[in-house]
Amino acid sequence: MDRFFFHLSSTCLEIGDFTMIGAGIGVGVVGLGGMGHLHARHVTELGANVVAGADLVEAQRERFETEFEAETYETHDGLVDDDTVDAVIVTTPNRFHEPIAIDALEAGCDVLVEKPLAHTLESARRIARVAADADGICMVGFHNRHAASMAMFDDHHTRGRFGDLTHVEANYVRRRGVPGPGSWFTNPELAGGGALLDIGVHALDLALYTLDFPQITEVSGVTRTTFGSAEEYADPDGFGDAWDGKNETYDVDDSVSAFIRCENGETISLEAAWATNREESMDFRIRGTDAGAQFDIGDTALDILETGTAGCDHYADSTLTGDSSVTGYTEQDEQFLRAVATETEPETNTIEEALTVQRVIDAIYRSSETGRAAQLEDPELEAEQCAKLQ
Repeated sequence: MDRFFFHLSSTCLEIGDFTMIGAGIGVGVVGLGGMGHLHARHVTELGANVVAGADLVEAQRERFETEFEAETYETHDGLVDDDTVDAVIVTTPNRFHEPIAIDALEAGCDVLVEKPLAHTLESARRIARVAADADGICMVGFHNRHAASMAMFDDHHTRGRFGDLTHVEANYVRRRGVPGPGSWFTNPELAGGGALLDIGVHALDLALYTLDFPQITEVSGVTRTTFGSAEEYADPDGFGDAWDGKNETYDVDDSVSAFIRCENGETISLEAAWATNREESMDFRIRGTDAGAQFDIGDTALDILETGTAGCDHYADSTLTGDSSVTGYTEQDEQFLRAVATETEPETNTIEEALTVQRVIDAIYRSSETGRAAQLEDPELEAEQCAKLQ
């Protein structure tokens, strides 16, 4: 197998511009757990000022104050009213995305919401409606689009190397990796769903992005709740602390299988699971008429699979290895700050794309409930419903 090494783009080399894109931008973070700290570190490295944070937990606020020397608030209300805050990053449980994002947008802030857009389709619609009328921008945190593997695929696809794309196999499967029962991840009121909304959404978004968000005609899906309520659950890696499936809230899916048909014949197969009796996998495979590609979601390497007839019929497989110093999270946050700094709508991670992802998720759940394929609602009808919900 041939091996090639790539640096992703000129922005990776323009260190001065890359690190200073956020200069003068005051950022507030709502939700000060691990993801909140991760985003705060990235935007700081990119030149922005982390000026505020909000979290219900006092210990989280104290930790954030110490690390970033930022003003902290118990709720988001004080943060969005803070005159030093230009942009807000939301990393709370899914149910709270809507009130925080809407209040921030109505206060004139730019917003980056972690995936998924919301805990329900109705909530996502309300965010989208407000964002459409707001002065600021709203991006959604699907960072795997910006990993080295996907960036290299995009470039080669643009050059026509793969021909027409026909099918995407998207996997995000853990052998054992259920968040602890009783956490917000396993509470449908807070999360809106289980493995599909937590990790399956990454694979689904990446598949739709790969196919340039085609028109979807039909969605079939089956969700399962198999492991979460078990009194005995083998957890060799200790992923879920203090397991007590009998006494804790667990009423969400821990695995999903889905198949998506698109108007021009493209298809997507999706497998996502917190726990299942198979090897873990983040394998992403793309079929094209001229070549195929495969990589692990979020990775830096891309395998391209081709054939040829020179000399004799043969396979031609190559591995491209991208710049490991550039991560999907870093690139995503850089694009957010660039959109804020230039006061321009983002070219990627748009709220319209996130709403489409949410519509497919909703269709998967509906299909599972009815045992039949589901269709996405007509966009014009959805627009009318958005107006009514506002």
